[in-house]
Amino acid sequence: MDNPAFFPYLWVMAVVTYLIRMLPLAAVRGRVRSRFLQSFLYYVPYAVLGVMTFPAVFYSTGNLAGALCGLLAALLLGWMNKGLLTVALAACACAYLGQLLL
Repeated sequence: MDNPAFFPYLWVMAVVTYLIRMLPLAAVRGRVRSRFLQSFLYYVPYAVLGVMTFPAVFYSTGNLAGALCGLLAALLLGWMNKGLLTVALAACACAYLGQLLL
C-alpha cells in the first residue's frame, strides 16, 4: 500500500457503488405499475450483458477471422434454437478451427 490515495479512492468507490444500488430502492416505494417501465427494466440485464459480451467476441482469439467463424457458428445455431452448451461448444470449436485454417 505505497499509494497514500488508495483508501480515499476505495472509500469513494464504495460510496458510489452503494448509492447506485440503494437509490432505486429508496426512490420507488411500491410496485412499478407502468407496463412500459416494467418491460424496460425486464430487458435491461440482457441488453447490458450483450453490450459487455459482444465486443469481447472479436478480441477473444487474437485473430479476427477465427472470431468471426465462432460468431457465425453461434448465431446460426442460436437461430436454430439449439441449447446453450451446444452453441458454446460449437462456437469454440469453429473459432479454433477458423484460427488454424485461416
